[in-house]
Amino acid sequence: MDETYDVVVIGGGAAGLSGALALGRARRSVAVVDDGTPRNAPAHAMHNYLGRDGTPPGDLLAAGRAEVAGYGGVLVADTATGVDGEIGAFTVRTAGGRTLRARRLLVTTGLTDELPDIPGVRDLWGTDVLHCPYCHGWEVRDQAVGVVATGPMSLHQAQLWRQWSADVVLFQHTAEPPPADVAEALAARGVRVVTGEVVGLETDGGRLTGVRLADGEVVPRAAVVVAPRFTARSAVLADLGLEAVPFRMGEAVVGSHVPVDARGATAVPGVWAAGNLADPSAQVIGSAAAGLTAGAGINADLLAEDTRLAVDVLRAQTDPEYGEQWWEERYRSHAHGAWSGRVNDVLATEAADLPPGRALDAGAGEGGDAVWLARRGWAVTALDLSRTALDRAAAAAAAAGVPLETRKADISSWEPGDERWDLVTASFLHFLPATRDDVLRRLASAVAPGGTLLVTMHDGGNVSRGVQRPGPAEWYATGEQLAAVLDTEDWEVEVAESRPREARSHEGGAHEHGSVHVADAVLRARRRQPVASSSLV
Repeated sequence: MDETYDVVVIGGGAAGLSGALALGRARRSVAVVDDGTPRNAPAHAMHNYLGRDGTPPGDLLAAGRAEVAGYGGVLVADTATGVDGEIGAFTVRTAGGRTLRARRLLVTTGLTDELPDIPGVRDLWGTDVLHCPYCHGWEVRDQAVGVVATGPMSLHQAQLWRQWSADVVLFQHTAEPPPADVAEALAARGVRVVTGEVVGLETDGGRLTGVRLADGEVVPRAAVVVAPRFTARSAVLADLGLEAVPFRMGEAVVGSHVPVDARGATAVPGVWAAGNLADPSAQVIGSAAAGLTAGAGINADLLAEDTRLAVDVLRAQTDPEYGEQWWEERYRSHAHGAWSGRVNDVLATEAADLPPGRALDAGAGEGGDAVWLARRGWAVTALDLSRTALDRAAAAAAAAGVPLETRKADISSWEPGDERWDLVTASFLHFLPATRDDVLRRLASAVAPGGTLLVTMHDGGNVSRGVQRPGPAEWYATGEQLAAVLDTEDWEVEVAESRPREARSHEGGAHEHGSVHVADAVLRARRRQPVASSSLV
């Protein structure tokens, strides 16, 4: 599987899935890596989500995953263990051994609720032990509520929960007594303060019945409120130099988060964050909205990059000096290789039964096709504009234990001279329409009599289906258009077609369900043997 995407989303909660949905609808290739441990898993239902109030959290996530998959998103059930790289070339490693590459990252790993060390609290967390009245206040309205003073927000919680119940007790626990003005406000609202350390929770049939104090007293309660510390799950970002910072509510530090701007962008170029990782106070609907905002921001950033790439490609096609510099920089900037190193599928299919001879790989790049041919006994000449690419091709051949001749040349002006090859192949070597036919004729002139010309390009129809390509559809050709360049008296056209294949993950594309398919323009032609002349004696 080609694990290269426009965007990898780390974390498949409401924020991550919402961002992935927006990106999928924007025809971006996206993968969501999620370990299946949502923060709100203990809760029976989520609330304040307009139109879905009372929905179990798992149901929302299941629906979201189905929607993301419906737009081509790839769902990876795994744990992201590390991230490195830079904008345009990030690498995400998982516990399951997968490596995913991405142009951009959206991190929505959420936070961990660090609960007070009171026996029974963790067992009832999300059911009878609560912290957010907007999430759960209605469900315990008019019941006996106890607020355990476990953090700087506890006094505020005691006053806030009074909105949902007239029977609220503040357990002072190990905290200092409330300041005089706060004590006065609590008394005025009928909130009773109980001194003494809380040592445990009493239950019956798995439900809370009371709060037990150190002196043995049990105060009957139906719900207990605590103030956990909200700790950002940001360890996966450490290798990028992105660390969480303290998160404040008023003057109190209540946890940590990863700071972002209004669009969700972090301080590291190419990395966005959303949901509770960025805003620990966000509820589910707010996290989903933040994911959408981040997804739109990422798409806008990619759009700007795509436009710059299209301009660069146009300049590289029309200015040979610029083109050479651009390709060199492109290869050098991909230290681990710009391409996969695998042979092109069309070459592997069409050349499988050809008897080995001399082969010319035009636009050989880092040598994936050239090395494949050399392994099968061909004497291969690799031709490319980039010396960096050719050096990598030579290194790949050496590692494979096969010979390979490399030549640096600009295909747009290259001439074969008197040399001829039994196979001339060019995989995804694209030129603007104004020069494409001329280049094709010169490649054809390098084929020996009886030899084969094999050309593979991206079919122009892909662009109209949302597949990500630099430039407009007119920059690409069909197999029939390629074949039309050849003189039928000299050539036997064996294949001239648009050949469908399953899209690589980085190509995206329009679809509703299942795999995305694109098409390659394929031309295979055999040069006719010259007809022997005869004379009458």
